[in-house]
Amino acid sequence: MDSLELKIPPVILVILFAFLMLVVDFLIPGIALHPAFQYTLATLLLLAGAAIAIAGVRHFRKARTTVNPMSPESSANLVTEGVYRVTRNPMYVGFLLVLLGWATVLSNPASALLSVGFVLYMNRFQIIPEERALQTLFGEVYANYKQQAPRWVSWIVFKPAAGTTEPH
Repeated sequence: MDSLELKIPPVILVILFAFLMLVVDFLIPGIALHPAFQYTLATLLLLAGAAIAIAGVRHFRKARTTVNPMSPESSANLVTEGVYRVTRNPMYVGFLLVLLGWATVLSNPASALLSVGFVLYMNRFQIIPEERALQTLFGEVYANYKQQAPRWVSWIVFKPAAGTTEPH
């Protein structure tokens, strides 16, 4: 399974998962939502996702480090400012919100469940290998950063109790 690590660019994965969501929507009936609610929520999710992902790219460019997710070992700097204070992976959080926005457009809970598959795939085959490379490059500085910023944004929903460690 390690052969899948860092092999599929995340943008391609988003397109693939969006297509799979469309297939699921074709096969499994969705639910009826009030159009104003449906399209307002979808627009908010899509715009928020795009804004967060773009903010992540802009911080990388400002720090003059690579935005190529296929070669994390070529990172020149560890970015911990701005949106990177809230999540270690704002581009991936943005992609997830875009997928959730697309699921809202489709109005299909079964399609929305595929976003869980996106997160699981990203954790195993993209984020964990990136974290290994960043740990090698930045050592203790990266280890400390991992304690300050969650992988996704789980702390918003589940803030760990004092004295406990958050799963990363």
